[in-house]
Amino acid sequence: MKISEIIMKKRDGGVLTKEEIQFFIDGIVSGSIADYQASALLMAIYIRGMNEEETSNLTMSMRDSGDVIDLSPIKGIKVDKHSTGGVGDKTTFIIAPIVAACKVPVAKMSGRGLGFTGGTVDKMESIPGFRTSLEKEEFINQVNEIGISVIGQTGHIAPADKILYALRDVTATVDNFSLISGSIMSKKLAAGSDKIVLDVKCGDGAFMEDEERAKALGTMMCKIGEAAGKHTVAVITDMNQPLGYNVGNSLEIIEAIDVLKGKGPKDITELAISLSAIMLKLGEMVDSVEEGRMMATEAITSGKALAKVKEFIAAQGGNPDVVDDYSLFPEPQASIEVTAKNDGYISQIHCKCIGLASQSTGAGREKKEDALDLSAGIKLAKKLGDSVKKGDLLATIYGDKSKIEVAAKQVEDAFEISDEKVEIPKLIKEIIGL
Repeated sequence: MKISEIIMKKRDGGVLTKEEIQFFIDGIVSGSIADYQASALLMAIYIRGMNEEETSNLTMSMRDSGDVIDLSPIKGIKVDKHSTGGVGDKTTFIIAPIVAACKVPVAKMSGRGLGFTGGTVDKMESIPGFRTSLEKEEFINQVNEIGISVIGQTGHIAPADKILYALRDVTATVDNFSLISGSIMSKKLAAGSDKIVLDVKCGDGAFMEDEERAKALGTMMCKIGEAAGKHTVAVITDMNQPLGYNVGNSLEIIEAIDVLKGKGPKDITELAISLSAIMLKLGEMVDSVEEGRMMATEAITSGKALAKVKEFIAAQGGNPDVVDDYSLFPEPQASIEVTAKNDGYISQIHCKCIGLASQSTGAGREKKEDALDLSAGIKLAKKLGDSVKKGDLLATIYGDKSKIEVAAKQVEDAFEISDEKVEIPKLIKEIIGL
């Protein structure tokens, strides 16, 4: 078998066999296939596409290119949740304690942020002492003991994806359903959970801006999950404005704790309860999503979810006192305010601009090796549809003095004010596969 023949076959619109796809994945991991050859095949796939069987075979080969985690020593049905990325999306730190408090085990591996979307691991590391790297035995024991552990993704999970993504990023072949699905699902399937919930974002601050394309992607990933024997549900959610008000690592953890205290923003609370409810249904703790919503809500109002997050933080070496004393989080060096230039209604908040502004403060990284300012970020004061007067506070920018002025200009450009009130986009647009 020759890689040149496989490239030619796909270039000419052919359907690749399982063996040909496996040969390609084995070759990129071993290094026997050169980057330029892999890039050529990626471009052929991008242009010609893959059918469902090819996409499933690609995903399975990528999954099996590294470790496939065995979570069978953990008691109960393990349900994983993955977001395709967004601005202000701190749902993992809210959902995990809620679901664990309701007796569905959460054994989750999360990633770091790159670019304008934040990473769960970075956010959790803003808690003093919190460890995101645990040995497998410690990870499993913790879930069995307290029902929850969230750690950083090991480098041995789907190494083929790491190689392919780096090539896709520099060869304009990122935006392809089969390649996106393979990237996401290979890692989710390798992570070992029994069932999967996918939060597929669409809108200005999402990778998939178009709702119909987001639905198509969600449908494809559900089919891949089902083919692998994992019940998979995709929830299509809006990302036309940041989730909640806080964007940035420690700021988002603080807001997540506020939600667990029952006093968080309406949108992030609604999304967290909805996703928790689906996870509880998949975990066979309830018979319906509505019953799951009631159980998730009760976990917040009773204080069980808040108690669980304290237990979770302490178990991973963090200081649980941060839950009651936000001054224990890293303190930003400086702040600057952005105010409205005229009266009216907030008609648009360019979500990606807010994400890029947060990155400019030092809360995000442009390159993987960049150090983060865990105290930096943005607190919005207004959301879509809110009325404003000239001079009203729109947002406060936190971070290093040398960086926040650039970020403030980006935030200013992100807000649009109109004379008429706009319709707020529906937060949860569709649920696929439930």
